[in-house]
Amino acid sequence: MPEKEIGTVTHYYGNIKVGIIQLSDGLKVGDTIHIKGHTTDFTQVVSSLQIEHQNVQEAKAGDFVGLKVEQKVHPKDKVLKVTA
Repeated sequence: MPEKEIGTVTHYYGNIKVGIIQLSDGLKVGDTIHIKGHTTDFTQVVSSLQIEHQNVQEAKAGDFVGLKVEQKVHPKDKVLKVTA
């Protein structure tokens, strides 16, 4: 499936299973993303996004978003949007 890199993980909060992602492109609730890194490789649907602890439906390039993740992620992991 075609994928486009849209951001990088900057932090992970294990106690709440949230990854902080610095976006280089837009992302919205309902998008399918693929998170890939040295030990990370999984795909999930974006169920919720937060900016500064406020729920948002979409975010744009340059935003730092909080994203509930299904597995542990690591700083520098790449975030790709599945475009198919």
